[in-house]
Amino acid sequence: MTPVDWLNHWAKKTPNKVFLHQPKNRVIETHTWQQIQKKVENISAFLNKLGLKRGDKIAIFAKNCAEWIIADLAIVRSGMISVPIYPSANAETVKYVLNHSESKAVFIGKLDSPEEAKAGVDNSILSISMGYESLDCQFSWEDIKQDSTSVSCLVPYEPELDDLMTLSYTSGSTGHPKGAMISFRAYAWANNNITKIMEFCPEDRMLSYLPLAHITERCFVEGAAYQANMTLYFTESLEYFVDDLMFAKPTVFLSVPRLWSLFQKKIVDSIGDKKLNFLLSTPFISAVIRKKIQRGLGLEHTRIVATGTAPISPHLLSWYQRVGLNICEGWGMTENCIYAIGNMPFNQAFLGSIGHVLPGCEVKVSKAGELLFKSGGLFDGYYKNEQATKESFTIDGFFKTGDLVKIDEVTGAVSILGRVKDNFKTAKGKFVSPIPIEKKLAEDKHIEMLCIIGSGMAAPIALVVLSEGASNKPRRQVANSLNETLIKVNKQLESHEKVGAIVVVDEAWTPENDTLTPTLKIKRHVLHNKYFNLFGELKGQVVLWESDLNDE
Repeated sequence: MTPVDWLNHWAKKTPNKVFLHQPKNRVIETHTWQQIQKKVENISAFLNKLGLKRGDKIAIFAKNCAEWIIADLAIVRSGMISVPIYPSANAETVKYVLNHSESKAVFIGKLDSPEEAKAGVDNSILSISMGYESLDCQFSWEDIKQDSTSVSCLVPYEPELDDLMTLSYTSGSTGHPKGAMISFRAYAWANNNITKIMEFCPEDRMLSYLPLAHITERCFVEGAAYQANMTLYFTESLEYFVDDLMFAKPTVFLSVPRLWSLFQKKIVDSIGDKKLNFLLSTPFISAVIRKKIQRGLGLEHTRIVATGTAPISPHLLSWYQRVGLNICEGWGMTENCIYAIGNMPFNQAFLGSIGHVLPGCEVKVSKAGELLFKSGGLFDGYYKNEQATKESFTIDGFFKTGDLVKIDEVTGAVSILGRVKDNFKTAKGKFVSPIPIEKKLAEDKHIEMLCIIGSGMAAPIALVVLSEGASNKPRRQVANSLNETLIKVNKQLESHEKVGAIVVVDEAWTPENDTLTPTLKIKRHVLHNKYFNLFGELKGQVVLWESDLNDE
């Protein structure tokens, strides 16, 4: 079934059930399945009225909101192909995606930096406002919803399962993003399996706040919600995130490692590290404290908590276990509709790995150690890039993931050892795989983000962004902790892998300064180019601040 098939199904079976909750000016707007169906019909008719045809590409450039889901459904209903764009994307990326995808129109909603993104939207493309204060558009959301004159002319759209549903552009950590072509069949297969393995049901509630332009939110949240008839909530802004989370009272909560780290900091700062450890170690009191912490995070009703999109420290996962939250870790890609490998449902035995190969998926490991993958959720290739498509598949149809892995022969646990493109040779001429080293260093609670570089350098260097709490502590105290961590980790490494220095950088990494992708993945090549000349000769197991080197 396609998303519109599910819309029509639920509009008939549970017409008055509220599917979407959208806060606006601190008032909650609700959307039932029946109401959504009517809006989708109106918008589809309007798209046709504009002269747009089946097969045309229509972009969605907006933060998560109820209107995002409605616009996506309307695009499918019209027989057109959706092209989501990250709301944090800069003008260059926006322009590239719109041009490369040949989008004929774009829905525009709330954006992170509308003025910066403005130059990316060409005046020649039809622009449709989603009803939020953002970029100027040619057509308004209210006008579209109320213009039902052409609805009677709409004919049912029944796509073939192998038809193209969406172009999902990867976040471009190593260059221009590539448009993954995802069919209705692949999307439905992945969502169906996600719904089964997570046992989603109509009573489940989720807060949709990670970008819907990312395949994780698109499948794990939007797609699974269609199949399970879950209820989705949205947040009005970062300012009200906690309030909206507590209002939603999610039964399923998906986040990213960075947010789990921030939640941990909030808890430790409010209680104190030593006091928290004492309370969690005290019989009878510990259960009360766990419930209080979960309630303070708005997660007291959750039956499933999960993490994905980036590696997470096993130390952090173990910490959350102490407060009563067993976080399921998952691994997937845009190219396989995110359903691939995971510790789902949670199993203590898989802690420290990314879990096991999920039902319906098939994997192999190449001679070079690269994970090769096949499932019903695989994409059809990269849009207008036959060469990249050809290079991405083996002769027998397995997708080359680019991840180096180790699979335990007994338990089936899959461990990520690094990325094929991330491995580098130092000046010593031996390969270093940075990700396993980063996981070990990340156990230092003073570190919020880190990245190891070292291609052509005297030794690998760990670039570090301090956590907010660490930034407020005396430098000597932080340096001592980092130094202890560095010595401890280096003892576990081969001589050519030993980290020559930890450097605390001056500037935080963000999508805006091009050091992170829109999904907060670190752009290693950008950091290497920025710091190679400055830190290329560092070695000797030292801890220092970038500002100290600049002063010299």
